[in-house]
Amino acid sequence: MTRHTDRMKRQHMKAKKSQNRTKTLKPLTTKKAPEATDSHTAIDDWIRRVMPDLHPIVERLDELICETIPGLQYAVKWKKAYYGLPDQGWIIEMVAYDVSVNVVFFGGADFDPPPPLGTVGRSRYVKLKTLEEAQGPLMRKWIQQARRARGWK
Repeated sequence: MTRHTDRMKRQHMKAKKSQNRTKTLKPLTTKKAPEATDSHTAIDDWIRRVMPDLHPIVERLDELICETIPGLQYAVKWKKAYYGLPDQGWIIEMVAYDVSVNVVFFGGADFDPPPPLGTVGRSRYVKLKTLEEAQGPLMRKWIQQARRARGWK
């Protein structure tokens, strides 16, 4: 019984410490934006390094973005792929994790309908786990709306 009580006390103290050390995230505006290039090479390299199970999703999203938005600029920074337009800034960010791909729309709060995730600022995102989700009509609609959205500069 004593070991159980000691363990519970340690867990309580650990939880209390972690509450006191809340991590504050830097707002996007304090981060330096990626350097833009007209070459798709950095994106191609990034796609090759993505988890193999996610390749079809990432490749299809990249195709949809490039087909839908002419005049794109590209960058990879912080292990994330960025798509932008010279006058608007970065409009889409793609992040590949172990089992899903997040697509962030920097002006997503203004979309109709907005992507379902995210509540801070103008950015909204969607988490994709299947190729079917990546090819869905809402994904296409959001990419089309991103062309007209003010991005991150």
